[in-house]
Amino acid sequence: MARLDPAIGGSRREIIEDVISAELDRQAQKGATRIDTAALADAIEDAIDSTSVSGAPPAEGKRPQELNATNDD
Repeated sequence: MARLDPAIGGSRREIIEDVISAELDRQAQKGATRIDTAALADAIEDAIDSTSVSGAPPAEGKRPQELNATNDD
């Protein structure tokens, strides 16, 4: 699935709507008879993560939940 770029337009809600639509289409094309909600949630999270900080790619390093007393510098 392609990453969505907020720099080319679209609110967060529109991006989420587009991601849901694309993921449901993908699942339907593969013959799914039920919605894979975990895959849908993953697609939404990936799109939101890719649009954080004005669409910039994620910074190198660790996320806050990955930090501990020995690696928080």
